[in-house]
Amino acid sequence: MQHITDSMVDALVTPTDAQQVLRDAFLRFGERSAAMQERIRTEAGGVKLSTLGAVIPGQGVAGAKVYTTIEGRFSFVILLFSTEDGRPLASFDAGAITRLRTAACSVIAARHLARPDARHLALFGAGTQGQAHALQMAAAFGLESIRVCTPRPAAGLAESLAGQCGVPVRLCDADEALDGADIVVTASRATTPLFPGERLPMGCFVAAVGSSLPHTRELDDVALSRAARVAIEWRPQSLREAGELVQAAEGVLPEEKIVELAELVSGQAPGRCGRDEITVYKSVGVGLEDVALAGLAWRRLSER
Repeated sequence: MQHITDSMVDALVTPTDAQQVLRDAFLRFGERSAAMQERIRTEAGGVKLSTLGAVIPGQGVAGAKVYTTIEGRFSFVILLFSTEDGRPLASFDAGAITRLRTAACSVIAARHLARPDARHLALFGAGTQGQAHALQMAAAFGLESIRVCTPRPAAGLAESLAGQCGVPVRLCDADEALDGADIVVTASRATTPLFPGERLPMGCFVAAVGSSLPHTRELDDVALSRAARVAIEWRPQSLREAGELVQAAEGVLPEEKIVELAELVSGQAPGRCGRDEITVYKSVGVGLEDVALAGLAWRRLSER
C-alpha cells in the first residue's frame, strides 16, 4: 500500500480537478449510489480523535479520514480502499486534500448560489483555508478585488495573496470588507458571529467554512434570517455539527430554506432565484469529499 504525501497531492490534482470530482461525488450521493458515514469524535486527556468516511462505487473507492485535534492543531490521515476487491490502495497525509476539497465545495455551491458577475470578495480569516478560498474563488469568478479582515495578519500577507491570486488585496476592518462584497467567505476560528448580519450586502453569497462545532458560529441569526437559501453538505451531519444551525432561534431556518449540496448540483433544488437574494453555504466537511478527492489523486498517480 502506497503512502501519498501532501506535496504529491498538490502535484497531481488542480483545484479544477477537485471541483469536477467532488461535483460528480455529490451527484452520485444524490442518486443514492454513494453513501457517507457521519463524523464521530472521541476525546480524553485533551486529545480528540475524529473519523468520517464514504463509499463511492462509481468512482471505485471507499475510505475513511482519521485525525487528531490537540490544542486546536489538526493531524490528518486518509485510508483508501478499492470497491472492486476491497484491497487497501493508499494512505494519505490529507492536509492538502482537506485544503483543496473545502474550497472546491464552496466554489461548487457558489456556482449555484452566487451571482455570475460576482467580482468582489470579503475574506474573514486568512489562514490555510482562507487563502485556498481566495485562490479558487478568484479563478472561478474573475475577481477584481479581495478585502481581508483577519485579527493577526502575517507580514506581507496582502502582497503574497495578491501575487497568488492575480487580484488586488487590501487588509481592512469588517465594515470595509463587507461594503459592496459579492462573495463573503468566513474561514476563521471565531466562536461567536464575526459581524452583524445587517451588514451583509443585498445579493451577496456567503460561504461559512470556519467551524464544524455546535457551540461555535461565524454568522448570526440575522444573517441566516435574511438568507433566501442556506445550503449544507448533508442534513444528518450538518444539523448536528454546524453551530449556526444548532443555535438558530425558532423560525430563523424553516425546513424549506435548507437545501443539500447534492440537491443543488442535481437540479432537485433551485439555486439563486433573484439578483438581490442573499444566499449562504454552511460547510462542516463530510467524508464524501475526502474520499472522492483521495480517489482522484490515487488514480492520477497510478496513471503515471
